[in-house]
Amino acid sequence: MTAIFDEPERFAATALQGFCDVHARLVRHVPSGAVRASASDEGKVAVVIGGGSGHYPAFLGYVGPGFADAAVAGDVFASPSTQGVARICRLANRGGGIVLGFGNYAGDVLNFGAAATRLRAEGIDVRILAVTDDVASAPAETPTLRRGVAGDVPVFKIAGAAAEAGHDLDAVERLAQLANARTQSFGIAFAGCRLPGADGPLFTVAPGTVALGLGIHGEPGIRDEAMMPASKLADLLVTPLLAERPAGANGRVAAILNGLGATKYEELFVLWTHVAERLRGAGLTLVEPEVGEFVTSLDMAGCSLTLTWLDDELEPLWRAPADTATFRRGTMAPREAAPPIVLADETRTYPPADRASKASAAVALSAIEAIAAALKDAEVELGRIDAIAGDGDHGQGMRRGSQAAATAAREALAAGAGAGSLMAAAGDAWADTAGGTSGAIWGLLLRAWGGELGDAGTSDAARVAAGAKAAAEAVTTLGRAKLGDKTLVDALLPFVETLGSQVEAGTSLRESWAAATDAAAAAADATAALTPRLGRARPLAAKSLGHPDAGAVSLALVARTVAACLSEARASPQPA
Repeated sequence: MTAIFDEPERFAATALQGFCDVHARLVRHVPSGAVRASASDEGKVAVVIGGGSGHYPAFLGYVGPGFADAAVAGDVFASPSTQGVARICRLANRGGGIVLGFGNYAGDVLNFGAAATRLRAEGIDVRILAVTDDVASAPAETPTLRRGVAGDVPVFKIAGAAAEAGHDLDAVERLAQLANARTQSFGIAFAGCRLPGADGPLFTVAPGTVALGLGIHGEPGIRDEAMMPASKLADLLVTPLLAERPAGANGRVAAILNGLGATKYEELFVLWTHVAERLRGAGLTLVEPEVGEFVTSLDMAGCSLTLTWLDDELEPLWRAPADTATFRRGTMAPREAAPPIVLADETRTYPPADRASKASAAVALSAIEAIAAALKDAEVELGRIDAIAGDGDHGQGMRRGSQAAATAAREALAAGAGAGSLMAAAGDAWADTAGGTSGAIWGLLLRAWGGELGDAGTSDAARVAAGAKAAAEAVTTLGRAKLGDKTLVDALLPFVETLGSQVEAGTSLRESWAAATDAAAAAADATAALTPRLGRARPLAAKSLGHPDAGAVSLALVARTVAACLSEARASPQPA
């Protein structure tokens, strides 16, 4: 179990601080991550990688010459915030553009994608690299739906080596995408992992069995089989990867046997003897194979096998020198220290707001505070729903995000912010604190809603409805979820449609919101009959069937909470 921690919610931040202190030769600590301590040439492509904490040595352990220029670290098993990703990209940028790499999870797609949008607006060319190596998470016909696991390592290593060799942004992106397309992984688990401070593991494996196709965030496997000797475990790992050998592959592969946190190195070496025998028996040549811990899952007992099918372009990059805290290969010339880090002033200022908008901002604050209280009370139940086919952290994330949003909203109101600015500040705080998918979604939702409300005039029913529509468009555009995917969107879109039609018909905001709340609640309940098509729950569709989506349930709860606020006020110019 994860036994050493202070405050569980500070676990990831404290671990980041300790890592950077130990490895000061290689990295410098910055909020939300680390950047290289050594200097890089002007014009070099920057490779920035990241994701949730709890996977060490991914991602911090791969920052250094020949590999990544920086890493962004979210909370345990939660995506870094948009603001954190953008901040570290700005620090890593050397003028040659950025390849932004992460595993293909909904929260990462949202936060890294939103950060890329912000950076492009600032004139920085950013290319997205979502690793999709896990063969258990989607069929070969839909590779873009696959999640990223230990395949992160060879893909990011090849991208980093290409950037170190001086390739331009187009070439680094092409080589990285080629490596991703030729990388596959499959994993097994013997026991689940436990979050710091948690009462029990995120999932369990029945005694005497092994779970196949697990996820690195504690997602259960897709099926269980009876425990078997190492030789048979090797068959389980090797067979699905050989089935995906690319056409025309020359038979040379980079192989990584990865421990997930609690499996001992000696056990991995025993298993490797059988894995290597089967790979060589299939006519493959193993190029610089690796055995050890590369992408873990806290204290999960298990392992995964990754193959990257090399070619004449990829092999030299896989074999190229690198010098990081946990991945060293070859010899690299000493580097000069990078200049001191200068962090931009992130103190928030607000545009002038008129009296009407400030009044609407006060109403919004009241609603956001009520939302934070309601989500605190619902934390355990939302976590229980989420744990059925996910990692069980939805309740915690919603509580933390909404509390941060309430604090930011109070500060914004005290500083004279209007309704739009207050909503944007609340959304950014929610996203930055909660991380993960829900944090990104609620950050987008509140920011887009606030953009329609603005900082002048009363936030009347028409503007509130327009804000709801803008929020839905922002969430669906960046998150790519549609009706029927079993996500928050299944409750959000009926809410927005009902609110808009009611307001257009001349119904009061209070009554329109109440009707929209009923629509959202009914839609959230109806998600129990759906199977997920996006996110971490998608590979566990059978376990999800019969249970509502946690994101849809929490959205309906938020809508109901605001409806109660409006009812108490009898008339309100602006809900949250």
